[in-house]
Amino acid sequence: MPWWGTVLFLAVVVLAIWGFLAIVGFNTWMFTRKTDRRAEDLYEDYAGAQRGHHRFLHSHGVWRDPDEPG
Repeated sequence: MPWWGTVLFLAVVVLAIWGFLAIVGFNTWMFTRKTDRRAEDLYEDYAGAQRGHHRFLHSHGVWRDPDEPG
């Protein structure tokens, strides 16, 4: 292999390592950044419709998770 091939190969390896570290660093920064959203603030977004809960309570008299057996 000529000398310029070795230099080119090493340049590509260094560039690949740098790119990998840049991507990993970006992902680490992205997934560990500070946020003002709290879990308590998100609960309302995932709650079911209140009308369905009320209808179930009215017809059954007691609330039970629909996924519970029995």
